[in-house]
Amino acid sequence: MATRTNGTRRDHPSARYSDFAHTGPGTLAGRFMRTFWQPVARARDLPAGHAKPIRVMSEDFTLYRGEEGTPHLVAFRCAHRGTQLSTGWVEGDCIRCFYHGWKYDGSGQCVEQPAEDAGFASKVKIESYPCEEYLGLIFAYLGEGAERGDTGAFRPPLPRYPRWESTSRQLDIITYTRDCNFMNNIENNLDEAHLPFVHRTSRMHVEWQDVPRITCEPSPWGATVRASRPGGREHIYQFGMPNLLYTLIAIGVVQNADGAAVHSHMLSWRVPIDDERHVSFNAMLTEVAGDQVPAFRAAMRRRGEVLASLPSPESLAAAVMRGELKTTDLPTDRPDLPNIQDYIAQVGQGAIRDVDHERLGTSDRGVILMRQLWARELRAFAEGKPLTPWRYSDDLPATVE
Repeated sequence: MATRTNGTRRDHPSARYSDFAHTGPGTLAGRFMRTFWQPVARARDLPAGHAKPIRVMSEDFTLYRGEEGTPHLVAFRCAHRGTQLSTGWVEGDCIRCFYHGWKYDGSGQCVEQPAEDAGFASKVKIESYPCEEYLGLIFAYLGEGAERGDTGAFRPPLPRYPRWESTSRQLDIITYTRDCNFMNNIENNLDEAHLPFVHRTSRMHVEWQDVPRITCEPSPWGATVRASRPGGREHIYQFGMPNLLYTLIAIGVVQNADGAAVHSHMLSWRVPIDDERHVSFNAMLTEVAGDQVPAFRAAMRRRGEVLASLPSPESLAAAVMRGELKTTDLPTDRPDLPNIQDYIAQVGQGAIRDVDHERLGTSDRGVILMRQLWARELRAFAEGKPLTPWRYSDDLPATVE
């Protein structure tokens, strides 16, 4: 695999290589994050011929799908008078501005201006960004040079995840938005010592109520974290640089013919909306096949109907954080109880966690290793040195949570 560098070298004399939370345009962490492909939408949420505004890492964009089905990502505003481009019309593989009808193709090139001379359009171009649809998600590359089509700017290929390409298993794309920095969520995943406390009333985590011993080690993808408990029980999960997690979970909606729990391989990206919000894109590959599939789909549909009839998880979490409810008041029969509990713990750290006043211990080994990897890569990025060519492999071990 080719070794990546950050292209043009820039000096950051005051850069804090431990500042991973701020990912807006021009920030060190933000420029680093933009060298990786990021999911920006579920494919099913963008029908052909539709456009929508999206915000990623404190930047606004226009995401649209051409009438033939190809997704495109271009600048948020029209170059003419600056109105929001997503309010316009998709025509063929182009998008036309609502205000004065300027029309742009997927590369951002203006191809028509109804009230102007024909030669003017060729002189106008807005930013555009590479898009690919994969695993039910739309990925975009926002790195430097991508919007200009610079031939000298290095753009890595979209990473592939062969396990999730299986056609014999059920793939579901689940998303949620959380009102805190994306690092709050990532570090929560590397800290299994929280399970016996945050999830003490969760039926999903009933087998993991002992306080674990955490060990971790670097991997070709990022880090392997192991949580060991009495009796030889061990949960292994994988962190992928810079913002991914792979874990194997047991789901309770259906069972195998022998009564054993059905497992799902969960691949998750925590993507900043801005510094104080993020969206989690989760590709859930479930080990059901053949005659199990209809039962699984029906069970998942019933689960969704139940959740739709209940108060939102955010409203319950907010009531706990305002002191109107106790965590023990949360209904234990809610299938999304672990998400509510995680929301309370993560948002309760503050929109951006205060790392300067933490006191980390041995149970935080996964968090510490992740921060070391990030700091090392940020320093190399700032100094124009080669970056680690992170590689996912289906051989990376994971055990059921």
